[in-house]
Amino acid sequence: MTSFAPAVRNHRRTALAVVLCGGLVAALTACAGEDPDKGTNGVGKLSAEQIDTKARAAADSADGVRLAGTLVSKGGTYMLNMKLSDKGGTGSVSSAKRNFVLLRIEDALFIKADADFWSHEEDGKAGRSDQEAAEKLGGKYVKVPEDDPSYRQLRGFTDKKVLLDGLLTLHGTLNKGARDTVTGHRTIQLLGGKGEGGALDVSLEGKPYPVRVARGGGGGTVTLADWGRAVALEAPQDDDTVDYGGKLPKSSG
Repeated sequence: MTSFAPAVRNHRRTALAVVLCGGLVAALTACAGEDPDKGTNGVGKLSAEQIDTKARAAADSADGVRLAGTLVSKGGTYMLNMKLSDKGGTGSVSSAKRNFVLLRIEDALFIKADADFWSHEEDGKAGRSDQEAAEKLGGKYVKVPEDDPSYRQLRGFTDKKVLLDGLLTLHGTLNKGARDTVTGHRTIQLLGGKGEGGALDVSLEGKPYPVRVARGGGGGTVTLADWGRAVALEAPQDDDTVDYGGKLPKSSG
């Protein structure tokens, strides 16, 4: 009698080999076909220079943006929470000792701080005139004269172009870094050198807006959000405003 057992065993081996090979091919095909840029805006495929160009163009074209974070400079460390548009900006700036609110509409710049900010003390004491000025200015929106030495510096905190030009500039050769998720957005990172010249995360979703920047040399980290959202800029009420006229008095801030 002829036995068919070997044929059955061979058939089973063949079927098993087909299943295993089929699974392996499917797995390899899936891996080979996996696209990290699927569902993105495609900038992750570009060179570092091209990504930088697109990110800057997106930032320039946006009507508004909100900046929040820390800037470190020779003058100290500043915590920012600013909303900026092409016509001005508003928000708060804080340092280790003082905090104040800034509002700019076109060229009209206002600063609002408490009385202690305006109290210029010498030897731990404030003069009578300083006390009177502090009481007058404290808690009010004080219009900063354009010829005041502090005007340009304070205006810089409210100037979208000035702040973004400084923040988005990486130093050294541009390189592409790792992919990440920042404030819910998938991002591609740009590096200045190997990171010593700063790092910039660019959104891979929607427009390629910058969403986070870490300045080189420990210069602070700032997040950028609400791109394109309108910024409400309203002049303060007359009874809440002081037009000092001449140069502002010295302040402890």
